[in-house]
Amino acid sequence: MGTTPTLQIKNLHVAIDGKAILKGINLTVNKGEIHAIMGPNGSGKSTLASVLMGHPKYEITDGTVLFKGEDVAEWSADERGRKGLFLAFQYPTAIPGVSVANFLRMALQARRKEMGQEKPLPPKEFRALVTKQMALLKMDESFAGRYINDGFSGGEKKRNEILQMAVLKPEIAVLDETDSGLDIDALRIVSEGVNALAGPELGVLLITHYQRILNYIKPHHVHVLVDGRIVKSGGPELAHELEAQGYDWVRDTQAA
Repeated sequence: MGTTPTLQIKNLHVAIDGKAILKGINLTVNKGEIHAIMGPNGSGKSTLASVLMGHPKYEITDGTVLFKGEDVAEWSADERGRKGLFLAFQYPTAIPGVSVANFLRMALQARRKEMGQEKPLPPKEFRALVTKQMALLKMDESFAGRYINDGFSGGEKKRNEILQMAVLKPEIAVLDETDSGLDIDALRIVSEGVNALAGPELGVLLITHYQRILNYIKPHHVHVLVDGRIVKSGGPELAHELEAQGYDWVRDTQAA
């Protein structure tokens, strides 16, 4: 018997309001791997991210999503997060009145409970952990006292998500269009954060429209999503071919 894949998507078909969006996705992401999903607008990339995190408006009409061998269909988004499946959204929500530090403390406590650690991290250890990870992301310490995403710039929102990832230590992180709206400095810092966290204990599924983030985060595998299907998979060189030739090139090779 082989080991159970960390995240396994099998023949996934998804519809919204009766319209088919994903049409048979097969994908396996294990800890220690970085996979990039690229595709033109409207190909189903963000739908895939939303389904992985249990967004209620998307209907799975066929297939399964397994996390460590368990079907996640009935899990709430909150439960998925506690169990170690993390999603960084394209457009993170503001939560006025809840500070970054308090949110992280509550989320970490829930995650630790799920892992069988009943006691919360002592305040001193928690502060040290957050301070260390904020330094990694070149974030000012005052950031911890701000309300989540309230008045944050695009770069601050993305750094905040990577900070959550650094503190919660998920097993799979789904990064949906993490590069959208970032200037080159913010992109580099966010990418450095992801690279620092990537390793044998974390699998990353990076969903992106552009190749530029892949100049900073080096994927092991690249998959091209067109019209709800993965039409081509390859190594990092595939991203460069897409950058040079565009998505029509993939469509043309499929049609040929």
